[in-house]
Amino acid sequence: MSNETMKPVVESMPRIGDKAPSFKAVTTQGDINFPDQYQGSWVILFSHPADFTPVCTSEFMTFASLEPQFNEINCKLVGLSIDGLYSHIAWLRSLKEKIEYKGMKNIEVKFPLIEDITMEVAKKYGMIQPGESMTKAVRAVFVIDPKGFIRTVIYYPASLGRNFDEIYRVVVALQTADAFKVATPADWRPGDDVIVPPAGSCGVAKDRMEGKEDIKCYDWYFCTKKLDKETIMKEIKKTAK
Repeated sequence: MSNETMKPVVESMPRIGDKAPSFKAVTTQGDINFPDQYQGSWVILFSHPADFTPVCTSEFMTFASLEPQFNEINCKLVGLSIDGLYSHIAWLRSLKEKIEYKGMKNIEVKFPLIEDITMEVAKKYGMIQPGESMTKAVRAVFVIDPKGFIRTVIYYPASLGRNFDEIYRVVVALQTADAFKVATPADWRPGDDVIVPPAGSCGVAKDRMEGKEDIKCYDWYFCTKKLDKETIMKEIKKTAK
């Protein structure tokens, strides 16, 4: 056997700005045609290593409890693991009937959970990381915009549960950037100042530095302005279906 044939197959990982790889699959909520059927909505596609595991249990209960909050900002949830459909159904029933965690009880997971026993979808999205496991998907998070483009990718190892406040913040920040043509600084939360694009001319830069616009400049390349939370959320929620 040649050295070439002995090399492990390395699956490519979609990058920020790429069109989300398309697929059809069976889920706990029926068949899915992704991402075509989600055109017009933001989507969080996320994977977990396995059903009937404790970290994944805590995550799914949290995601399910936050689903109405995500829906309010026009964002849908889609889960995936390489377990089969009947395993998914049994596990989700267990969450609802047996698990009480951090005040969450009788939690029903209503968003689709993809069956991926062939690992076809997991491989398309680079969710199989050989250094972590050859047979389980890592905790991947893909934020996909209404036009089907990948806008954020976050990976966690199997031992680390996700920060759901951060995932929600990411979606709101991306929507804010798109709607108001701004950027968001470190640790930004809705209501904090946003960053405006650098001045396009010396005259604009001078006006900003002299305070002639409603913009605060620390230097010509770093300027911020106020954008209140109510304005942001009103604009974002207008798109919710």
